[in-house]
Amino acid sequence: MDFNTFQKEARKSAIYPHLGSNLSYPTLGLCGEAGEVAEKVKKLFRDKKGKADIQFKTELLKELGDVLWYLSSLTSELGFELDDVARINVEKLNSRMKNNKIHGDGDNR
Repeated sequence: MDFNTFQKEARKSAIYPHLGSNLSYPTLGLCGEAGEVAEKVKKLFRDKKGKADIQFKTELLKELGDVLWYLSSLTSELGFELDDVARINVEKLNSRMKNNKIHGDGDNR
């Protein structure tokens, strides 16, 4: 499945206040789901010395899907497509590599 197809399909299940003009709901959801990913990885190190088995990977994959859903919703609220996010990010990274600025601080390097 490509990003834009996912975005269209995911949008069908979007039910939240002020759909179409609400940046806060998907932003907070994205932060919450990213936190769940981090929490699972933290517990992996605490409980399993960082050794990820197939069950762990499968559970983390589900959480990453939730992250993608909220990223998709936020992107839709902004009026863009996920393909735009991916393309712009690759262009940014390629520019940083070309200019030998892949390391360092700041958004515009």
